[in-house]
Amino acid sequence: MPIKDIARPRTELVSADPTASLREICQLMDDRRVGCVVIESDERPAGIITDRDIAMEFSGGATLDDLTADDIMHRDPYTISSDDGVFDLCATMAEHGVRRMPVVEGDELAGIVTFDDLVVLLDDELSNLSEVVRTESPPYEEP
Repeated sequence: MPIKDIARPRTELVSADPTASLREICQLMDDRRVGCVVIESDERPAGIITDRDIAMEFSGGATLDDLTADDIMHRDPYTISSDDGVFDLCATMAEHGVRRMPVVEGDELAGIVTFDDLVVLLDDELSNLSEVVRTESPPYEEP
């Protein structure tokens, strides 16, 4: 299954410019109820900021007005092509220890796929498989 079949499209992606203030990033996350914002430059993923990144900055004493996206973003985030498969996605996420990956078409940002998206996909597939087992299995009979 290609990533483009499960990824959230560009229209649902929450992104910001590297110059956005941390306050703006937090507001975007709150308004859109997401745990990350992709930082883009020239329609390409330049970085990513997660809710955890923000929490770690606050533990160091920073305030929302002290920092910009450029100050705390993970630069050059790992990405996945929209034509790659789910197996490749899982392997790449595991290899790099990331839960969210921007999806690209060529070099351009096309969407995002998250660990949560994979869990939902897995749940759907397991439900389908369990239905096959139910319909193909003989009824359980008490001795």
